[in-house]
Amino acid sequence: MHSLKSKDLLDIQSLSVDEIRLICNTAKYFKDVFTRSVKSVPVLRGKSVCTLFYEPSTRTKISFDLAAKRLSADLINFSVSTSSVVKGESLIDTVHTLEAMRVDYIVMRHAASLAPHFLSKNIDASVINAGDGFHAHPTQALLDTYSIFEKRQNLEGLKIAIVGDIKHSRVARSDIEAFKKMGAQVIICGPPTLVPDDFKVYGVDISYNLDELLPELDVINLLRIQKERQHGSLFPSLREYHKNFALTTERLEKCKSDIIVMHPGPINRGIEIDSAVASCKNAIINEQVTNGVAVRMSIFYLLAGGAPPEGISE
Repeated sequence: MHSLKSKDLLDIQSLSVDEIRLICNTAKYFKDVFTRSVKSVPVLRGKSVCTLFYEPSTRTKISFDLAAKRLSADLINFSVSTSSVVKGESLIDTVHTLEAMRVDYIVMRHAASLAPHFLSKNIDASVINAGDGFHAHPTQALLDTYSIFEKRQNLEGLKIAIVGDIKHSRVARSDIEAFKKMGAQVIICGPPTLVPDDFKVYGVDISYNLDELLPELDVINLLRIQKERQHGSLFPSLREYHKNFALTTERLEKCKSDIIVMHPGPINRGIEIDSAVASCKNAIINEQVTNGVAVRMSIFYLLAGGAPPEGISE
């Protein structure tokens, strides 16, 4: 297998285990490209990539922009705040405008769940989901999976805890699906108000006691409290949350010496993770950012039906 089956990348559910491995293996090649004196390859020369972000983003947006540029694609930044969307233009009319411009890839972030799926059914361009509502963030899950592969070569049998605001997190949903597909045991942890029972449908274990979990974990993935998505108070205070669920220096000492500490960003230092832990040798938070560019290069390339990585010329 040298390409992806679909023209789009919308969620983890639609990817097979072999496709996830292919994305990760191809990302390894593109990460090696970063060490060259010339950090770009011409494989998407003449192709156009439009980033269509209806929600704010720093890491994901910049990562996709850089991935497109390193593949030599023409990049179109669609700014919703300065577009006809603010005049009332509908999503379908925006789609038709992009289609008329013959855009090859559309990278979309939207507050409405399944908006990228709607887009993909109404345009011939490849659509990549950069986060939709509470539903999914597949490229974050793929870069998280690749980041663990780099350290452990396999996810089979690993115990991975996702800790924090599970209820409002599209990253959590996609990470759960990716980690489980690759053979990991996934545990979700946080206050009961942020870790609903209905997540049991994902086949995960649920815990409300982080301290009990720590000694048995191979990976801990910390999520921020998404205050902008919450309505009302879902826990007594941030201080109380930190006391019960933050990864502190003291809690890190209870963990395995080689535990992998992850965070998709942005970090709320002093809330879900202490600054010293975010900078410790077990933390791969900055590596995740680097890997995000490589994984997104891999996705662009494979959606274009790319040949095996060794066939790419500099």
